[in-house]
Amino acid sequence: MKIKTATAAVSAALLSLIAAGQAGAAQIYPVDQARFMTNARFDFKIELDKSLARKDVTVQINGADYSKTLSGKEVWMEKEDNVHGSALVVRDVEIKKPGRYEVIVKSPEGEMRANWDIYTTPEKPVAKNVIILLADGLSVGHRTAARILSKGVTNGMYNAPLAMDDMPHMALLGTSSVDTIAADSANTASAYMTGHKSSVNALGVYADRTQASQDDPKQETIAELLRRKTNKAIGVVSDAEIEDATPASVVSHTRRRADKADIVGMFYNVKPEVILGGGSAYFLPKETAGSKRKDSINYIQKFGDAGYKLVTDRTEMLSAVSGQTPDRLLGLFHTGNMDGWVDRHQWKGNTVKKFPNQPDLTESFDAAVKVLEKNKDGFFLTLEAGLVDKYSHPLAWTRSVGDTIAFDKVVERAKASCAKNPDTLLIVTGDHTHSISVAGTVDDNKPGKDMREKVGVYADAGYPNYEDKDKDGFPDNFHPSKRLAVFFGAHPDYYETYRSYPDATFNPAVKNEKGEYVADARYKDVEGGHFVEGNLPRNESQGVHTVDDLVVTAQGPNAEQIRGFMNSTEVFRVMAEALALGK
Repeated sequence: MKIKTATAAVSAALLSLIAAGQAGAAQIYPVDQARFMTNARFDFKIELDKSLARKDVTVQINGADYSKTLSGKEVWMEKEDNVHGSALVVRDVEIKKPGRYEVIVKSPEGEMRANWDIYTTPEKPVAKNVIILLADGLSVGHRTAARILSKGVTNGMYNAPLAMDDMPHMALLGTSSVDTIAADSANTASAYMTGHKSSVNALGVYADRTQASQDDPKQETIAELLRRKTNKAIGVVSDAEIEDATPASVVSHTRRRADKADIVGMFYNVKPEVILGGGSAYFLPKETAGSKRKDSINYIQKFGDAGYKLVTDRTEMLSAVSGQTPDRLLGLFHTGNMDGWVDRHQWKGNTVKKFPNQPDLTESFDAAVKVLEKNKDGFFLTLEAGLVDKYSHPLAWTRSVGDTIAFDKVVERAKASCAKNPDTLLIVTGDHTHSISVAGTVDDNKPGKDMREKVGVYADAGYPNYEDKDKDGFPDNFHPSKRLAVFFGAHPDYYETYRSYPDATFNPAVKNEKGEYVADARYKDVEGGHFVEGNLPRNESQGVHTVDDLVVTAQGPNAEQIRGFMNSTEVFRVMAEALALGK
């Protein structure tokens, strides 16, 4: 999920730009056309352009004073932040009855409106458990390449489907956000977890005009709903930093996804029974070497005091769940993002030597389910294969597809779990897409040195020569002599070498003395490679997310609602209906 706009420096700049842009635009939150659930809490906010007296502003919902619908303490700011116009805020409100609601705000500035569509859920749940599996950035190109490498093709027929292919319900998902058609992982994952759209870099909030990152109008997350309305267990698993956008979306409220130290505190507030992933640097007090906190809070100790069993590698995790399974499990396997399947099992590149005993996502899934199944009332589990995205940004498709196969192995485990527990809703998707496509093959045995001429298309592509002699579903060699030709459509300047790099992930571009990103010269003289001019602005260092629809597949109770084309917020509705959370 790491994108250039999500770095701390650029996030801060983006916040300023958004704030500046919104300062001159009156707004109602939740926004116009919002569709959300009865009895789910949210913050109501009105932003006005000018400083006005409260008596000069009327706020109505369906023709009556808003307080008849929304009950809470009103805060009126005549000059918000001493910079902006007036604002009205009412925190932690909810709407009890489904239907159409029209908000009308009248003032000397004029009139503005927002229409909300409020839905409810069945009285009784149809599912005991919900599992949502997210491969960050999962695109059709990833699925296709993973199917070829994992299953193989004979006479034009795939030898077998992926586990994620073979599910009874499927739809396309639109991922655009309040502020842009091209979204990031924060607001796309947040849509699943809240049922509300949001803005780039935002988690569990509507991004407003203020500079503070954690005072924006909140949207209750599904984990908070579960804590408030049920006794179900909650699990969050990732191979990225656990504070990163997608796993953070389960518990977080901030318009700045880079607030990772604070997001750890938000995890602590909700206390999911299972937390497994990377990112230990944000749990450690600043006095500890490697810490990324700016305070002395020791969240390792705090979680331990709250009854969590701490594990720091694969061996400890497997041991923890092999005997008397703990009620709460905290696994932190890396200071940052974990290493991918190809590095850990074959290439031993990147940081594997420093962290040699990281678990597979399948093992983390099994451990999580073992803990969560102890709860007789059921559970909610989110698992993210974050490295699919982490490797797609630098155009490192081989590593990304390796992790797509690893993710599919988790889907296989989840389907087996559902077979034993048919009262489990299983949803499999990504949170956005990348511009990845399979164009044909690259054959090193073709004559000449020019790698471009070794690309085969149409009949000349033939078939790659990946082998899987040990039948584990992964190629024995991810870089054979005849391999897939995979390209990205949205990219910076870079040198195309048609090769993978076992020691470290490919880096397409570096910043020059002008502050612009140019092709990384380390790859300039690789035999047979060539320069590729970028098609993105020169302030972009990597490939970017795309607006293409996502594929979502599902099975289990209420999965029949996954069909046709859906907005990303409807995934929340499917889960909430299955669990009857609107009552």
